[in-house]
Amino acid sequence: MKLFGFIKKALSSKEEKAFDSIIDDAYDEIKSKNISYWSVKPKDLETTNTVLALPDKQKVDFILYAIKAIHDYNDGKDYYTGTDPEQIRSELRHTYLSHLFKVKNILDGDDVENIVSAFISFRRGKWSDVNGWPLSQFVIQVERNFEQGNLPQQVRDSLTNLKSAITKLNRSDKETIKLVDKLETILFESVDGKTSIKPTLFFGDDQFALYANSIIAALPDEDKIHWYPLISHAQKANGAKPSNKYSDQNRLLVKDIGNDKFKSVANDWFEFIIKQKEIVQEHTQTYNGREYRYSSIEFLNAPTHDALKGIIWMCSQFHDTRTLHNLAALCERSFKKIPGKGPAAPSVGNACLYTLYKSKGLEGIAHLSRLKLRIKQNNTQTLIEKYLQEAALAEGISVMEIEDLAVDDYGLKDGKREYLLDDYKAVIKIEGIGDVRIEWYKPDGTPQKSVPSVVQDKHKEKLKKIKDTAKQIEIALTAQRDRIDRMFRSERKMSWEYFAKHYFMHGLLSFLAKDILWNFEAVNKTSTTLYVDGQWTTLNANVYTPEATHQVSLWHPATATVHEIRSWREFLMSRKILQPIKQAYREVYLLTDAEVNTRTYSNRMAAHILKQHQFNSLAKARGWKYSLLGAYDDGRDNEEALLNFPENKLRAEFWVSEVNADNAFNDTGIWNYVSTDQIRFVNTENNEPAELINIPPVVFSEVMRDVDLFVGVASVGNDPNWRDNGGIPAYRDYWQAFSFGELTEIAKTRKEILENLVPRLKIASVATIKDKFLVVKGKKRTYKIHLGSTNILMEPNDQYLCIVPDRSKKDTTSQVFLPFEGDAGLSVIISKAILLSEDDKITDPTILSQINFK
Repeated sequence: MKLFGFIKKALSSKEEKAFDSIIDDAYDEIKSKNISYWSVKPKDLETTNTVLALPDKQKVDFILYAIKAIHDYNDGKDYYTGTDPEQIRSELRHTYLSHLFKVKNILDGDDVENIVSAFISFRRGKWSDVNGWPLSQFVIQVERNFEQGNLPQQVRDSLTNLKSAITKLNRSDKETIKLVDKLETILFESVDGKTSIKPTLFFGDDQFALYANSIIAALPDEDKIHWYPLISHAQKANGAKPSNKYSDQNRLLVKDIGNDKFKSVANDWFEFIIKQKEIVQEHTQTYNGREYRYSSIEFLNAPTHDALKGIIWMCSQFHDTRTLHNLAALCERSFKKIPGKGPAAPSVGNACLYTLYKSKGLEGIAHLSRLKLRIKQNNTQTLIEKYLQEAALAEGISVMEIEDLAVDDYGLKDGKREYLLDDYKAVIKIEGIGDVRIEWYKPDGTPQKSVPSVVQDKHKEKLKKIKDTAKQIEIALTAQRDRIDRMFRSERKMSWEYFAKHYFMHGLLSFLAKDILWNFEAVNKTSTTLYVDGQWTTLNANVYTPEATHQVSLWHPATATVHEIRSWREFLMSRKILQPIKQAYREVYLLTDAEVNTRTYSNRMAAHILKQHQFNSLAKARGWKYSLLGAYDDGRDNEEALLNFPENKLRAEFWVSEVNADNAFNDTGIWNYVSTDQIRFVNTENNEPAELINIPPVVFSEVMRDVDLFVGVASVGNDPNWRDNGGIPAYRDYWQAFSFGELTEIAKTRKEILENLVPRLKIASVATIKDKFLVVKGKKRTYKIHLGSTNILMEPNDQYLCIVPDRSKKDTTSQVFLPFEGDAGLSVIISKAILLSEDDKITDPTILSQINFK
């Protein structure tokens, strides 16, 4: 019987009233039991037994009745009260409609045709489409009723119509795409049988799906029949990690294709996504006669996330350098944030982390160690730490030790690695952090500026590997520099034998270790040394010979005398030794009398106004855990950034609160500014506040140094535009006080360096250090550059001069020797001083208008 004929008959029969009566009984029941209609479950209602007791044909009649009645009630409605009895009855109809597709029903061809026609003809609500109905449960019900190889033509036609209706929606959500695939599978198997291999490609039309499907389409037929089931299996990936059964099937499917063929295609796909850009789409929506415009940013659609997870998990059986390098790069790309959305593809990134952890050997662990410093999301940090701890436990060593073992030496010796290609020599050479070069030499040993043509023609693969190795060395150097810097917090000690093997004689780490000050601890004696001219040398120029039993640790200025610190600084400056980490010039923060009196907290960094997003980025970069504060209640009792010291069983807490002024939050409800409060330490064993006097000096100094960095960089007083752009009027006095106030420890370090450096610069005759300022006498005016904020006042009236550094221009301080890397503020001060010393040559109209205004 056709649908509309049935509906006409049903509306004139007693059956509709009988079905209405069932719904009325269910309504009365939820009222008497005080059950909310939106949380009611069929098992909670005795009326359900009445529905389930209906004969099979009457169940189908009830389904058709429910679809039509739901449509009639909801058609044209813009909103719902949630208390309308008829609305509640409509929801109860939908509850039973869904439930009837979950229990066994006997359906024939007419039933399927009528139900499909009803789904397509009617809508659940004004804004819904065919997807508003419980289609997945219905399709499963059809599968249960008909054998795949014996699907009647009437049923095939009905399912084809349903698929067509869904496909016309052009929706790319996961459930819709999976439903279409399910229908395609049923229809395919109904004709070709279950033993045939259904052509399966990646769902959707995002950039990756289009690219990957084109790759599969170009393969020969004998390869396609192996890729189709692999892609189908990949699309079934779900959860945080694969089950044993899923992994076993992965191995079989990859084996059918061949390991090398699979890796070649998979790595090509990974490299495509790593380079892929987000697509910004502009949309126009008309509502109540008004036109609205908005934009959306797309990277990968949801079904692609699942399929990629499956492909990535398949790589856990491999441990070649290219695959692991690409997985690490794909992980970083996946956690790159999309404005208004967050990380681009976190589930893909998590799959990469799992695969790196599960890969054979330690190269995957090395990538995890680097990613721990690169990825800032709190939950991802926790996951990486978990994998590192599990890997270390499996080896019976500490996390620090397994990170040491995992560092590749890249075949380097004395910061170099050589390759011979047809009598030409390529040399990878480390020049500095972030500066790894490839030098070429002719057969006679003379340098060659470019890659030899014979190498480009005959050794393309080797050339690519050399370039990849140089890039990986550059990345690894930065990561290991940051990892060593974090070692200050743990006050780690190693035996000389261990240190020599994993640091001093290591191809990569030796480049870093030899320019760092190390403490060598023997019985009752500690010597601080630096590797100079091929030997360990003390401050007194004595040669030090380490022994196997000596303990080695990083030297920290918080444990040294003022004389020792100054002497080492002079030593580095006189020999122009560039330290890879800020060590000899590292700021020291010692406990003050005020902090001894407050006992359990410090107010040293309180009462500052920080840009919250910048503070968040800095905190994450330094390993602190922090969640952005929003203009809503997120259930938190305290608002703080946290840093753990597991070796000391301590946790540092830096308290902040939102600046609720003039609705100062962004479009996503996140406060623009936070104000700073106390710094505390908590004993993690009993969760009680720890007295500051009992905190190890190095731990205390490192925490204070981090917070001083947060304040010094993220403070609104550090922004030359903040005052002029409006800022927050109530805090303009704070801007003035910070911009030209007392120097922080970081600024004091700058001052000491500039006192030694300025006399050697070309501006020496016109520049002097006075109190908190570098004073520069230009041709037109005299300028005072604050050593903390880098902001500028002009004499004689202390007029403010706004100069925003142009990041696109060449760094004018690149030829100036600085004894450490990483203080951008110091470079800004020197650049501004050089610019203003020749203010008669300035052409920028914005700057000139300020200088000439008096």
